[in-house]
Amino acid sequence: MMHDDRSTQARQADILRAAAALAKSELEHEGSGHDWWHIHRVTELAKRIAAAEKADLFICELAALLHDLADEKLVDDPETGMKRTESWMLENGATAEEAAHVMEIISTLSFKGGAGKPMTTLEGKVVQDADRLDAIGAIGIARTFVYSGKKGRPMYDPNIPVRREMTPEEYRNGKDTAINHFHEKLLKLKDLLNTDSGLAIAEQRHAFMEEFLERFDREWNGTDGL
Repeated sequence: MMHDDRSTQARQADILRAAAALAKSELEHEGSGHDWWHIHRVTELAKRIAAAEKADLFICELAALLHDLADEKLVDDPETGMKRTESWMLENGATAEEAAHVMEIISTLSFKGGAGKPMTTLEGKVVQDADRLDAIGAIGIARTFVYSGKKGRPMYDPNIPVRREMTPEEYRNGKDTAINHFHEKLLKLKDLLNTDSGLAIAEQRHAFMEEFLERFDREWNGTDGL
């Protein structure tokens, strides 16, 4: 049994090293805020939350490393990307059960206008929390403006109203601004987190975004410092 445990650990370590190399090679030069460093931060957060929540560390880390390789924001054919990701895991030593678990996490991770399916496993909840945490706080603010610039989305326009309800298609393609995105998505994320550990991290990040938006409003209207 000890020998089997060691061989499993070695196999999983090899898979994680290869997955990190794959994610880095594919996303290192991505310019919308979904780059390799996003993957790195999400992975580190997922490991931290998984340890606190007693989730399967291997599944959480592997899903975090691979979660954006088939994202519809980054690839033209997400379905093909999903099949490629699953095949890659099986070819690199993952068991069918491990690969299926990771694919379930990846396929239900996205926000999509708030219409996403709930996670069914603890590991899915951990990785989703880690991904959502990287969308809020100081990092979330920075990523919002990087993504907006990449997409040609204006910083702010008071004549464009915040959308209170939207389909996934409207969320992806509708008319909005960087500042509106905070109200349409980012300020909602704290209350959508799955774990106590994730929520504990989110509290300060959420408060920092609120403080930033209040200051942005004062500066936009020229009422700061008065």
